[in-house]
Amino acid sequence: MNWITNYVRPRINSMLGRREVPENLWIKCPETGEMVFHKDLEDNKWVIPASGFHMKMPAKARLADLFDDGEYEALPQPRVMQDPLKFRDSKKYVDRLKENRVKTEQEDTILSGVGKVRGLKLVAVVHEFNFMAGSLGIAAGEAIVKAFERAIAEKCPLVMFPASGGARMQEGILSLMQLPRTTVAVDMLKEAGQPYIVVLTNPTTGGVTASYAMLGDIHLAEPGAEICFAGKRVIEQTIREKLPEGFQTSEYLLEHGMVDMVVKRHDIPDTLARLLKILTKKPANDVSAKDLNGAALPMVANG
Repeated sequence: MNWITNYVRPRINSMLGRREVPENLWIKCPETGEMVFHKDLEDNKWVIPASGFHMKMPAKARLADLFDDGEYEALPQPRVMQDPLKFRDSKKYVDRLKENRVKTEQEDTILSGVGKVRGLKLVAVVHEFNFMAGSLGIAAGEAIVKAFERAIAEKCPLVMFPASGGARMQEGILSLMQLPRTTVAVDMLKEAGQPYIVVLTNPTTGGVTASYAMLGDIHLAEPGAEICFAGKRVIEQTIREKLPEGFQTSEYLLEHGMVDMVVKRHDIPDTLARLLKILTKKPANDVSAKDLNGAALPMVANG
């Protein structure tokens, strides 16, 4: 079978002038099963047009969509020790890193940038979930700390977009050490008098939830995002009870006070700009009296 796939088929395609069709040409909606052409999904910011289901959005696309005209200064990835524990499971950790770097074209899971959103300067930090499930390791922790330091130096707000499975197991205790490090960075920004807003995306779990993801001055969340420390199944097995429907979703957490607003992806840049201009007391023509009491800010509450 390998001989047919690897030799015969390419030879036939080359003779007939056929091109390989990408495997992800059509994407299935997890909610409705609808098949969506990948270009249509990309043009709609990775939101399924019919159902409104928010798919995972690549980190580079997130930054380009957030900043005005897609223009921003990308922050450099800090140099750190690659494999401090010489970890190996079914394959070497260094090999996993190489594979994910090729797949995502990123050094690690964190991508940061400095730019303007509706004219307001800010630092944005985004998790790339496709890089080892957005896990938090030494490189990610260092990149987050450097981003906070840049926001302090620039005297501007910082917006965080977490999307993570939690701490990176291949780095053991060194990964868990990033929780207090990033928490200290959050405190430094707040001591400098700059706002810190978190936009929770799907999924935000584990050690990331236990640290900087839940320390924002304001917490926004995309619709339907899973936000938790431990998974639903683990909790049910531990307490031996059935959990409520929609448990750990953005809407459930909004109802129970853990999230301030649920905002559709298309509305996030405008919402962030209005909130930050209020928090930083910046004069803005687009901040009206309705914005000040929250009536005009997009919110999804109680379904």
